[in-house]
Amino acid sequence: MPMTTKRQAAVSQALERLAPLMPLEDALAIKALVARLHMRGLPAQRAVWLATITHIRHTHSDYDALLDEGYDRDAARFFVLDEVNAVLRRWQATRFLDADEDGVGADG
Repeated sequence: MPMTTKRQAAVSQALERLAPLMPLEDALAIKALVARLHMRGLPAQRAVWLATITHIRHTHSDYDALLDEGYDRDAARFFVLDEVNAVLRRWQATRFLDADEDGVGADG
């Protein structure tokens, strides 16, 4: 079942507030993550944050390569923290990932 129009609007607004300079391709990928069944019960703002962090980790950082090298998720997340925040800065994000926050999202 696809997202409702109300949910889609809330997600779009949350994305715009979070990262106004996010490229369209990234926004579409994040919206797809937010639309997953396990994300639908979350408030739009929370779902967008988690999906954004997940997307950046898997698409714009060395996270997957670190996992492939045998690092556990916590270590890999630690090592890509600066990369994730650099992407958020480029997108002029209003929030950044803290070292104490796991940011576990749509797929970790």
